Amino acid sequence: MNTVTRVSVTDAATELIERLAAIHGPLLFHQSGGCCDGSAPMCYPRKEFRIGAQDVYLGEIAGQPFYIGGAQFDYWEHTHLIIDVVPGRDSGFSLESPEGLRFLARSRLYTDEEWAELESIGKPARGPRHSD
Repeated sequence: MNTVTRVSVTDAATELIERLAAIHGPLLFHQSGGCCDGSAPMCYPRKEFRIGAQDVYLGEIAGQPFYIGGAQFDYWEHTHLIIDVVPGRDSGFSLESPEGLRFLARSRLYTDEEWAELESIGKPARGPRHSD
């Protein structure tokens, strides 16, 4: 059984995600590394963001799917992402912005043991995984 995850979430971010889901319904996270949002994870109503064929599904945080752009994943694949929340407003379109908060991706390198487990599982799936 897979015990290593590619993405996790802090308690503070979980609380905000649950609050946003209560307001907006099912959510989706995407981290693109694009020019407008930098490398910040963006939170959208799930039905309002289309996942591309090259986007990589990393897992769920607080019950919501988390994707990363393919090129960004290729650069960051050796790191575990930890999604946190900090005070401040981002310049993007993420749902938390009106709350005066912004999601932030922290990271750490996998241990040799974690990396060996991930290699044995293979690369994560690309493309849409959630239809709702």
